[in-house]
Amino acid sequence: MSEEKGVTRRSLLMGIGIAFNAIVGVAIAVPVIGYLLSPVKKKSAYNQWISLGKLDQFPEGQTRLADFVNPFKRAQDGETANTPCWVRRVSTDQFQVFAINCAHLGCPVRWFPQSELFMCPCHGGVYYADGARASGPPERGLFTYEYKVEKGELHINAGLMPTLADQSKLVVIDGKGKSPCLG
Repeated sequence: MSEEKGVTRRSLLMGIGIAFNAIVGVAIAVPVIGYLLSPVKKKSAYNQWISLGKLDQFPEGQTRLADFVNPFKRAQDGETANTPCWVRRVSTDQFQVFAINCAHLGCPVRWFPQSELFMCPCHGGVYYADGARASGPPERGLFTYEYKVEKGELHINAGLMPTLADQSKLVVIDGKGKSPCLG
């Protein structure tokens, strides 16, 4: 008797099962591999310098509210892609650019030029004009953005929100001046 080699029900179901398992395996592996490779991608992708405007928009000795569009916005972000920050011009080429968020729980702080204080309406956090903690629940001063002056414009590194996660560049300011970096 000669045996015919054809597709049997068992081999067909086995092939479908192997194909289905391969699809599920790829669907699980792609995000895991992306997660493992994200630190390599993160360093270059999040270094986005954004212009806040011409230098003459920020008079010396004053603190002004500025805003920029988040460089990683999506269509569904709408108005939330506009990110505000406080810009203080200390001298001709020296600035301080503060995140608008309180270092306690992230509520937006307001600048009061009469008292030269930043105040948080949520829990009573108060900061001096240089961003140092004055009183209230926050344990540190306001977070600052890296900045640079280029072609008569003020630019900030808006790729990463300033937080304690990046302590290597965080400088704590007390009433006497700058202290060494945390860490």
